[in-house]
Amino acid sequence: MIDSFLASLQSLQGLPAYALVFGLLAGTGVGLPMSEDILLLTAAALTLRDVMDPLVLVVVAWFGILIADGLTFHWGRLFGPTLLEHPRLARMMPPARLRAMQDTMQRHGPAFLFLVRFMPGVRSALLFAAGSLKTPYRYLFFFDGIAAAIELPLLVYGVRYVGGQWEDVLGVLRQFQWALLALVLLALAAWWWRRRR
Repeated sequence: MIDSFLASLQSLQGLPAYALVFGLLAGTGVGLPMSEDILLLTAAALTLRDVMDPLVLVVVAWFGILIADGLTFHWGRLFGPTLLEHPRLARMMPPARLRAMQDTMQRHGPAFLFLVRFMPGVRSALLFAAGSLKTPYRYLFFFDGIAAAIELPLLVYGVRYVGGQWEDVLGVLRQFQWALLALVLLALAAWWWRRRR
């Protein structure tokens, strides 16, 4: 699916390109099987080819993300655990996992929605759990909106910077590759030691 998106996006310019990004981002809120993060990274990379303007992309993506997150939150609020009684959905999020997500949301409060934006693996589950707890919409749009306003410019302009400086970044990585490898091995050793204890 991502390949067809790339092909479509590269052939588009201006409004149709932004509309496609917006539509796909918003579609993730109704179950479109596509990663928001990969979609955003791809669109950001295409700003290097002048397919889209980076600032306009940030604004369009911000609205698309808020709609997607709002829809996931809304399904949780509207249907809550009863939606997960469907056999297919129950496999995706078992009741025990939903309870764990709800406990996390209750423990940290509505401000935790700010952090949820930066948790790609569990973002949808936490948004669904927050909705199922009848968290007011204003908290979602406030905290998620601020987080997206921070994340999107960093992502888009970060990709543009790395894309333009790719050889320099590779040179630095080659220079410090042994130090990076030592850090990774040290982190793995610390993790293994803590598990054994």
